[in-house]
Amino acid sequence: QVQLVESGGGAVQAGGSLRLSCAASGSISRINFMAWYRQAPGKQRDVVASITSGGSTNYVDSVKGRFTISRDNAKNTVYLQMNNLKPEDTAVYYCNALYPVLQSPWGQGTQVTVSS
Repeated sequence: QVQLVESGGGAVQAGGSLRLSCAASGSISRINFMAWYRQAPGKQRDVVASITSGGSTNYVDSVKGRFTISRDNAKNTVYLQMNNLKPEDTAVYYCNALYPVLQSPWGQGTQVTVSS
C-alpha cells in the first residue's frame, strides 16, 4: 500500500479546464490498473477513468472526449486532464487502484467545483 495525495482541484466556470495530480508515496509501477474516482454530494464514489501500466485507458461515457488520464510510473504520479468542464462534474476527485484488493487507504481527495 502507498499513501495517495490528490491535488489540482479548484473552482472554474463551465467550459474551463483543470489538471489533477495524484502523487503516491511509493511505487505504482506494479499496480496495473490505476483509476480516478469522483464523489458528488450525497452520491457514491464512482470510477471516472482508468489506465493500465501500459497506457491503455478507459472512461465512463459522461467524460469521454473531455477527460484524459495518464500516468508517469517514474514519478509515481497519475494525472487527470479535464477539459470542457460541466457543472455535473462537480465532485471530490480521488485516485486509487481500480481493484479493491489492491487499493490503498483513500486520500483526502481534491474538490472540483464547476459553475454554470
